[in-house]
Amino acid sequence: MISFQPTEEESAFADLAGEVAREQIRPMAMECEQEGRVHPDLVKTMMELGFTNLELPENWGGLEMPLLSQAQIWGALGYGDLGVVQGLPGAGEGASLIRLIPDHPALQSYKTAGADGDWPTVAFLHAVDGEGMSGVQVDSNGEGYVLKGTSQPFRLAAFAENLLVAVNDPGGEPLLLWLDRRDGSRWHVVEGDYRLGLLAAGCARVRFEEEMITPGQVIAKGSEARELLSQALARIYVLEVAKEVGLMEAAVSYTAEYTAQRKAFGQEIAKFQGVSFTLADMAIETRTSRNLLWQTAERIDDGNPDGRKAVGGILSRVHQSLRFVTDSAVQLLGGHGYVQEFPVEKWMRDAQAQVSLYGREGELMARRGEQLLGEHVPTGA
Repeated sequence: MISFQPTEEESAFADLAGEVAREQIRPMAMECEQEGRVHPDLVKTMMELGFTNLELPENWGGLEMPLLSQAQIWGALGYGDLGVVQGLPGAGEGASLIRLIPDHPALQSYKTAGADGDWPTVAFLHAVDGEGMSGVQVDSNGEGYVLKGTSQPFRLAAFAENLLVAVNDPGGEPLLLWLDRRDGSRWHVVEGDYRLGLLAAGCARVRFEEEMITPGQVIAKGSEARELLSQALARIYVLEVAKEVGLMEAAVSYTAEYTAQRKAFGQEIAKFQGVSFTLADMAIETRTSRNLLWQTAERIDDGNPDGRKAVGGILSRVHQSLRFVTDSAVQLLGGHGYVQEFPVEKWMRDAQAQVSLYGREGELMARRGEQLLGEHVPTGA
């Protein structure tokens, strides 16, 4: 039997994350959404407590925590508000790649820039194998490359000072690039009217106009890039699942409390069979997702290849649960579910935006099928 019992230190860190989520993140969530970014005071708190450095390696000044420990902490923070958590600046998803190759020459200027602990924001553009139906194209240019075209929206793009770009080269092979504005890289942010959710997460498109890529900006290519991307994505997806589980736990808790207090026909509506059964289903989906998360994180920490192979399918399963739980929370609150004074309507919007950013269930399962079959699986129009 696998034990997910955290250590005393991990429990203390997760408890601190839960306290910050309840007392600081949740109360400021609506203000952050209206401002379109996380409040600076909240960012300062998160940085001072080390929550933005969990994945970074120790020789970079990070905590280099095991993935399972991070999953518990990000789940606790996601309980406060997913939109706020997704808008936090710093190394972001780039930290998972940095952890794998901390001494790579292309990353050293970024290490220097964040030496004081104030890490410039990194956004990850994943456009390999048609991911997100990206409009970004790559042409060869001598020993380097040229980027052109406009991407689909991705998280933190509006705030990024660095881009980690995963694209296909002209021959169809994966290519990992590191772009830094401080070193002269240029890209244009195309901020759209994104009204769905995650409005504080800096979602935007980026446009490249014949951006020249030098050999020094190439992290890896070909089979090396594919392997690095696979390892990094496994870690990124686990951490995203953790945040989603935190949101689901918040929705279940809030809805259970609301229905236990609200009365109709002389009794609490939670006692009506239709409501209590739905609440039970919400709780089951949330607990199942959490167990899948912890099991996968444990396997990846142990170097078990099954963990990396299964993570896409698990993300698909949790996305399905996420949409069910947040949709059900809105329905069980009735008319109040659509009023902004109650957080469940925001949580439902954030959930839909999260699924759009990280792949809908059919797309993720098609990718899992490709892994199993060793061939491309069409996903339709």
